[in-house]
Amino acid sequence: MKRLWRTLFAVSLTLVSAGCTRKPGPASARKPTGFGAALVESSGGKQIGATGMVLAQPLVVQVNDEQGTAVSGALVEFSGPAGASFDPPSGLTDSSGQLSTNVALGGMAGRYQLIARTSAKTQKTVELKIEEIALGYQQQLGYQLDNKYCARCHNPESSPERVSNYDNLEVKPHPFTEGDTLNKMSDAELTSIISHGGPALNKSALMPPYGYTLSKTEIEALIAYIRLISDPPYHASGMVYAQK
Repeated sequence: MKRLWRTLFAVSLTLVSAGCTRKPGPASARKPTGFGAALVESSGGKQIGATGMVLAQPLVVQVNDEQGTAVSGALVEFSGPAGASFDPPSGLTDSSGQLSTNVALGGMAGRYQLIARTSAKTQKTVELKIEEIALGYQQQLGYQLDNKYCARCHNPESSPERVSNYDNLEVKPHPFTEGDTLNKMSDAELTSIISHGGPALNKSALMPPYGYTLSKTEIEALIAYIRLISDPPYHASGMVYAQK
């Protein structure tokens, strides 16, 4: 019996010693040394990426004070819808008042509204909303078709891979983000003008027909892409019920 008690006492002593020598957990987040009055986006907003993937460019935000001067050492925290993730999810602004984070969008296609938060000296929360767009499989196909057939005329901005022809056209095509115009067109109208060219809807003959180039599935993918990137956002009209 005494031997049993000695054994239990030794085990207890070992556990207590282990508890005393246990390594401390991760250090808590650093406390802010600066406080701002405004959050502004420096870069990385309105990006288009594939669902579940990290966006090509980091999201960079800046904290400013009441005079618009950058504030270093301010704590910024990022949040978003389910599925969105940030690396890092929070941190202190650098000497230029900025904090950068890599954003991965969720597995569902659509618009993701991200929020960056910081605190003023009064402990009031200051927020900045940033929007990013995640493309599903169909919209990704539409994006590829846009780059191959459409962007040279419909996108006024040139890129290293493509020189825009927009400024050379007498009748300017509508950019695919121009929701004020394209949102008013039905899917059937967009299908008609893509398939049969501008004259199908009494538009410019400079818009060529692609009905023999693109399949029905590809045209649907291109329209899905146009709907997703439109600004303001496209909202499909709801069902209309006949009155009794």
